[in-house]
Amino acid sequence: MIIDVTDATLEAEVVNRSLTTPVVVDLWAPWCGPCKTLGPMIEAAVDATGGQVVLAKINVDENPLSQQAFQVQSIPAVFAFAGGTIVDSFVGAQPEAKIIEFVNGLVSAGEPTEIDLLREQGDETSLRKALELESDNAEVIVDLAELLAGDDRGDEALELLSKIPETPETRRIAAYVRSGTGMASEEQIENRLAELLGEVKADDKARQEFIDLLELLGPTDPRTGAWRKKLTNTLF
Repeated sequence: MIIDVTDATLEAEVVNRSLTTPVVVDLWAPWCGPCKTLGPMIEAAVDATGGQVVLAKINVDENPLSQQAFQVQSIPAVFAFAGGTIVDSFVGAQPEAKIIEFVNGLVSAGEPTEIDLLREQGDETSLRKALELESDNAEVIVDLAELLAGDDRGDEALELLSKIPETPETRRIAAYVRSGTGMASEEQIENRLAELLGEVKADDKARQEFIDLLELLGPTDPRTGAWRKKLTNTLF
């Protein structure tokens, strides 16, 4: 199954769908030469799974928020989703054998591992046990950091996050920790952004808080782009 995904349908068609069926996300553009070669190979590999994997194609020219959400700097960029999270990815042209291996790896991804079962439990004891099995598992680290942040143990959460590469999700949790729990609603976040805008040029702490609050809004929220533009205009 092959579908076209937009900024508006990204969460439903990719993240939510991957909870039941693995999804391959292909970020491409009409002007991208390697995309024209890679795209058909991915489509063929997905078709060969007989519906066990879905291919979601995103034209980055038409969907800049999706490109921003994935922090993509160059294309083609391909991400594999299973269970609502990214489980694999690559950037650039790849040989056909690599594409087939990448897609077929998702077919077995639907079968839960011991770590998957521990993540489903979701409590601190289970997540720490999962880390004993795989100490550098980024998904488990993010789950545990989010739990600790919500339990007002921000320092522990930030220490955990420092062990893995930065992603939109890790930035969101770090922003939550630094901003505190007082910014509960989007309206409060916007009000605070308005207050900080006049301070960001001269005050480093205000600028960092401003950026953290944008992370809390999320990259796909259209207001994030609008506030980033205001920040840029203020700074430069």
